[in-house]
Amino acid sequence: MNKKVVKLRAERANNEEKIAALQTRNEEIDRQITELENTDIIGMVRECGLTPDMLAALIQSMKQNPVPKNTEETEENHVEE
Repeated sequence: MNKKVVKLRAERANNEEKIAALQTRNEEIDRQITELENTDIIGMVRECGLTPDMLAALIQSMKQNPVPKNTEETEENHVEE
């Protein structure tokens, strides 16, 4: 078999191993990010003294009456009117 083909196949196999290792690391990083975000959220909820029921009610009310995404733009429009 052509030596270049053998070399390229070996390089490709090596690349596949590196990609698999990086994908595994990215999955671990994503898990850690989610865990830290969840910890932050729990801390904020506890800091406000909310119970799980109060948090659920707050989220439900926000779904029914959402806050505008860009409050600065909303305030500017309100002032101009």
